[in-house]
Order: sequence, then structure tokens, then C-alpha cells
Amino acid sequence: MKIRINGEIKVLDQPMTVESLLSRLSLKREAVVCELNRLVVDKNSYSQIYLNDNDNLEIVHFVGGG
Repeated sequence: MKIRINGEIKVLDQPMTVESLLSRLSLKREAVVCELNRLVVDKNSYSQIYLNDNDNLEIVHFVGGG
């Protein structure tokens, strides 16, 4: 299955949820906001939303600093 993550095409070897993808990418759900096919995804839904072929996922990662 092919999806686009932050503009880059990635091939996933199995179906997965947004949360499982974030885990695979070593990203904490508390530190990111995800937009799937131009819709912001509620963090409470990350474990219930499965990614599909040709989905477009944007992940915005927050970085602290000053």
C-alpha cells in the first residue's frame, strides 16, 4: 500500500492505524498533529483510523525551544 507522508511516498507492508504509523516513526501522539486527506484528525481517533492506499498524511511535529 502506498501513502504520501509529508509529501513523500512511502510503501506500507501492512494496513495500519495512524497511531501505529506514528509508533513506527518513533513519534509521540502528544507531540504531533495529523492531517489525513486535508482533514485534521482528533488525537483520540488515531488508534481507530486506518490508513488506505493513496492517502495523504501530513504530520506536524512540535519542537520546543526559545
